[in-house]
Parts: sequence; C-alpha cells; structure tokens
Amino acid sequence: MLVFIIALKSPQVSRSWEKVSKLFERCIRSVCNQTSNNFRVIVVCHEKPEIDFEHSHVTYIEVNYPIPFDLKTKRLDKHRKQFTGLNHARKLNPSHVMTVDADDCISRHLVEFVEQHPEQNGWFIDRGYVYQEGKNSIFYKRKNFNHWCGTSNILRHDLHAYVENTESDAINYSEFYTGHQNIAKVMKKNNTPLEPLPFPGTVYTISHQENASDEQGKAGNRESLLKSKSFLSLGKKILLNYRFLTQSIRDEFSLYGI
Repeated sequence: MLVFIIALKSPQVSRSWEKVSKLFERCIRSVCNQTSNNFRVIVVCHEKPEIDFEHSHVTYIEVNYPIPFDLKTKRLDKHRKQFTGLNHARKLNPSHVMTVDADDCISRHLVEFVEQHPEQNGWFIDRGYVYQEGKNSIFYKRKNFNHWCGTSNILRHDLHAYVENTESDAINYSEFYTGHQNIAKVMKKNNTPLEPLPFPGTVYTISHQENASDEQGKAGNRESLLKSKSFLSLGKKILLNYRFLTQSIRDEFSLYGI
C-alpha cells in the first residue's frame, strides 16, 4: 500500500484561503484518481478546507501547532505536519510513503506501479511536467525534475526518518526534509538507492502565488527561465519540451484550471 502525506498551510498564512482550498481540491482529486485502490491519504492541517470532494481513503488530522510567521517557521510548520503524517502512516503498515505538495497533481498510475514493486527502496521522479496556472501548454522537464519539485520522492516506509515529538521547537529534522533534491543523494549514501520513476509522475504547478516556491522566489525564477529569450534560443531541443496541454495529460493528472 502507498500512503500519501499532504501538509496543508494554515488559512492565517494564506494570501487567499479560497485559492488554497481550490488548489488542494484539485490535488486531492488527482491523488485519489488512481487505477488501484491500494492507497491512503493523510492530510495534516490547522483547519480542514471546505471542498466539494470526499473519499473514504482520505484522513484529516487537525493540529494546533504555532502559526508560522516567516519562511523559517513556515518550513518548520510543513516539516512538523509531514512528520505527524508519517507517524500516522506507520500505523497503516504501508509498503511506501510519498509526500505531496498541496498544489501539485500526480499520475493516476503511481499506486499501481508501486504495488507491483513492494520491496523496492523507492523512486525519485526524474521526469515530470511544469504547469503555469492558466496556460494551455505545459513544459516537459526530461531530467532532474526532483530538483525543482517537492512532490518527487517515493520511499519504502521503513527508510523514512521518524520524529515522535513533533511539538518540540528543537526537532532535528533529518536531511530528508532539508531539500527534496537531496533525498536521492542521501539514500544512495545510505546504500539504499532510489530508482528513477520510469514515467512522468507529477505536475508541478507555479504562478498561482500560494506555494512555498512562490514565496522564496524560486517559482518566479523558473517562470522567467521558461519565458526568457535566452532559454528559448537554445533551439529545437528545448522547444520540443513544450507541449499542448492535451486531454490525455489532463486525464492522467486530473489537471484542470483554477
């Protein structure tokens, strides 16, 4: 069984709680749109969002952690919620666990694929899509997608780090959550290497002003890169990475406009 963990930000730190809720609803619809039912979803939040979607495999855990006030405490809040979700996931005895950012969409084939490889250490998503909200095209990142997007690692559950006391401000969060791009390196160093997922696994959404990358300026940098003349001038090889947002892609990732 694959367990997905989603850490949802507080309404009090959202530019628009309505937008956050809509993005989350699209995300959770995507996560639950799997070809296999052998999954569970744990959503850790300060407040359960009001959305028009319910699923028997989704569990909400409401917490009262301090409201974050800057990037450092927002990161701490997200990590606390992820570890709270991990502690709950452990009780379900899954084969693997995946953290999902609350504004991303995932392939409907993930659970079925993981189900076929229960002993595998895990996978990093090397290939994926980058979607600028509201566009009719999508960028196909053919390599190092996990360096850009947090929804990019699937680990066998016993290889995860666990922190019992998530209330402590002095939590020594492991290297796993200092950067999603580091997980594959850490796992390789620990002699439990991950394999690249053999198909595009995630749509990373940008330009909606509610994700962590937007706040840190990373999404803006990536958006500028996608638009810049210098980037486009790299030639046909780069231009071929742009694709029409086809119905097939929309269906696989449950991707629709917000």
